[in-house]
Amino acid sequence: MSKLISNVILFFFFVLISLIIILSTIGIETSKFNNFISKKINQANKNINLELYTIKFKLDIKEISLFLETQKPEINYRDIIIPAKNIRVYMDFISIIKSKPKIKKINLILNQLELNQLKKISTKLKPSNFTSFVNNKIKQGKINTELEIYFDKYNLLDNFIAKGSVLNFKAEIVNDINLEKTNFDFFADKSDVLIKNIFSETGPIKILDGDLKLKLSPEISIETNFQTNLKYNNKFKNFKNLIKDFNYTNYIDNLETNLNNNFSISLDETYKVKNYNYKGTGTITKGNLNFKEPLINYLYGEKIKNLSLNDSKIKIDLNPQKKNLYISGKYSLNKGNLLPFNIESLTNEDLLKLKLNADYDKPIKFEYINYEKPKKKVANLSLNLNKKKENILIKQINVKEGKNLISVEGLKINNDKFLSFKKISINTSKEGKKNNNFSVLYGSKITINGTHYDANNLPKFFNKKKGKNIFSHINKDIEIDLDSVITPQSKKLKKFKLIGKIENGKFIKISSKGDFGNNNYLDITMKKNKNSKKKYLEIYSDLSRPFLTEYTFFKGLSGGNLLYTAIIDGDNLSSKIKIENFKVINAPGVVKLLSLSDLGGLADLAEGEGLSFDVLEIKMEKNKDFLKINEILALGPSVSVLMEGYQNPTVTSLRGTLIPAKTLNKLISKIPLIGNIVIPKEVGEGLFGISFKMKGPPGNIKTTINPLRTITPRFIQKIVDKRKQSK
Repeated sequence: MSKLISNVILFFFFVLISLIIILSTIGIETSKFNNFISKKINQANKNINLELYTIKFKLDIKEISLFLETQKPEINYRDIIIPAKNIRVYMDFISIIKSKPKIKKINLILNQLELNQLKKISTKLKPSNFTSFVNNKIKQGKINTELEIYFDKYNLLDNFIAKGSVLNFKAEIVNDINLEKTNFDFFADKSDVLIKNIFSETGPIKILDGDLKLKLSPEISIETNFQTNLKYNNKFKNFKNLIKDFNYTNYIDNLETNLNNNFSISLDETYKVKNYNYKGTGTITKGNLNFKEPLINYLYGEKIKNLSLNDSKIKIDLNPQKKNLYISGKYSLNKGNLLPFNIESLTNEDLLKLKLNADYDKPIKFEYINYEKPKKKVANLSLNLNKKKENILIKQINVKEGKNLISVEGLKINNDKFLSFKKISINTSKEGKKNNNFSVLYGSKITINGTHYDANNLPKFFNKKKGKNIFSHINKDIEIDLDSVITPQSKKLKKFKLIGKIENGKFIKISSKGDFGNNNYLDITMKKNKNSKKKYLEIYSDLSRPFLTEYTFFKGLSGGNLLYTAIIDGDNLSSKIKIENFKVINAPGVVKLLSLSDLGGLADLAEGEGLSFDVLEIKMEKNKDFLKINEILALGPSVSVLMEGYQNPTVTSLRGTLIPAKTLNKLISKIPLIGNIVIPKEVGEGLFGISFKMKGPPGNIKTTINPLRTITPRFIQKIVDKRKQSK
C-alpha cells in the first residue's frame, strides 16, 4: 500500500514537474482569454484596440506567477498600427480557479521603432508642441520600449512602468545646431521618469555619463547630473548664438573645458518655473578672448586686446536668489606671461560681491603720485567690493610691488561719483629713493599727513581739460601736513601745511605755506565772497619754475618769482600771471622766432646764457574750453614782446610785436628832431618793430614774420608805463 502511495506521489510530482517545464518553456495554447485581455487593454486606454491571435498559458519562474503570452499582436492606436513584439498578461492563479480571472499586470514589448514610425504615432499625440517637435526637430533615431501595466483588485489601471533605450538619436536644438550621436536608457511610471547613461554630442560639446530624473506629481520637478567636455574654436561660430546674451561671448576665439554639472528645476501646475538650481565644477584647460574693441586698462595706457585662461578651476552655483562664480588658475593679458589669479563673485538679487586677487606684470602708472611699476616686475593686486545698483563699496583695494604699497579702504561711490572713504595709504619709492609716504583719513574732516609726497606730475592735472566733477558730494574741512613735497625741477618744498574748506568737491578756502629753502617760500590763499560767490585765488612763489613745467609756452624759463591771481566765477576764470627777473634759455618757440627775424645775435644769446627779462605779465580769461589771451607783455634789456590771441582744444592763435635792441630805440628817441619823427611824443608810429603770428593745432604751430612792421604807440606806452612803475 505504501508503495502505491509512493508511486502516486511520484507520478503527481512528475506531472507537476513536467507541467512546470511545459508552462515555463513552450506553454499551453488557449483562446479563452483573448476577449478578456483586449477589453482590459481598452479600459486602460480608450484609443487602443488590441487584436490577439495565438495565446499561450505560461509560467514565469522568477516571479512564480502564471501569465498569458502572445507574439506579434496587432495594436491599433488612433488608426495607427504600433509594431509590437510580445505581450505577457500576468494572472492571479486563484482567480482563474474561481473562474473570475484577475489581471495583475500586462507586459508589452514593442519592436524597435524607427524615426518615421515615431513621426506617424506622434501625429495622434498631445500636446501639439510635442508633435511639432517630433516632426520638425527629430532627424533620426531608434527606440526600444518595454511597457508594464499594473491593475488593482478591480482590474482597473493602477500604475505603469515604461523602460527601454534610445539609440543614435539626432535632433535640431536651434538654428541648425543639432544634438547628435545620442544614446540613453529610460525608466518611467506615472509619477517619475528616470533617464540614465546619457551620451551625446552637439558640435564642440560632448555630454558624458548623464542622468535625469523627472517627477510628475504633485508638481513637476527635474533633476539631472552630467559631464560636459567642450572644445570650441572658430569652426563652431554658430554656437555663439546659444549664449549671445552673455557678455564677451562674441570675443571667444577658443575654449576647452571639462565640467561636472548638476541641475534641478521645479515647475508649478501651469509649467511656470518656481525654482531652479545649477551647480558646476571642473576645469578650463584653456580659453582665449580677442576683443574687437580693446578694453581700457585703468592701471596703464596699454589697452587689453587679448585675455587668456589656462589650467583654471571653476565652480558655479546658480539659483534665483544667488549666483556664485569662482575661478582660480592662470591668466595672461595680450599674450604675455601666465600669472596666478583667483576671482570670486556672489550675486544676490541686486547685490554683487566681488573678490579678486591676481599677480600682474604689465606696467602700472599713477601719475598723481608719480609712481610707475616697470614692465615685467610682478605686482599683486587685490580687490574686495560690494555693488548694489549704482552704489559701490570698495572694502579694500591693494596694489603691492616689493616694498611699494598703495591701499584704499572703505571707498564709497554712487553713480560714478565719490561719496567717502575710510583711509588711503601710499608708500612708494622711485629709483631707490622714498618719494611717497603719507596717508589720507576721511572723518569729520579730511586730513593728509606724512613725510613725503611726490608732486612732480601735479601741474599736468591743472592743465588738463576738466570733466565731470566726481567729487561734488564732498563738503569737508581739510588739513594737510607734509614734511617734504617733491616738486618739478627736483625742488623740495619743506614743512608744507594747508588749512582749507571744500564745498561740492571744490576748494572755497585755502591758507597754505611752504619753504623751498634759502629764503624761498610758497604762499597760497583762497577766499570766497559770500554775496557774489566769487572765489579769489592768489599764489606767490619765490620759485616760478615748479609751477610752469607743463606749459609749453614757458619752456626754457628759469629763475624769477611768480605771482598768480585769479577770480573764479563758476565756469568763468579771469587771471593774471606776473613773473619778475627771469631768463629764457633755449626755448624752441623763442629761438625760432628770433631766427626767422634774422636776429642771429639774439638767437645765440637765447641758446647760450639766455635772454633776460625784467617782467612778464599775462592777462587772460577762460570759459570752459575757450581761453582768451588779452595780453602777454615781456620786457627785457635785449628784447621786448607784446602779444594777444586765443586758444581752444583744436587751435592756438597768437599775434604780436617783438622789439629787439630796445636800447637803440631809446638812443634814437633822445636825438632832437629825428627822435620826434621816429618815435613821436604823441600817438604815432615807431621803427624797429617786428610783427609775427603763431597759429596751428597742438604740436604743429606755424610762425610767420614781418620784419618791416613799425612799432605801435600802444607798445611804446606799455614800455613807458612799466619803466615808470619800476622806478
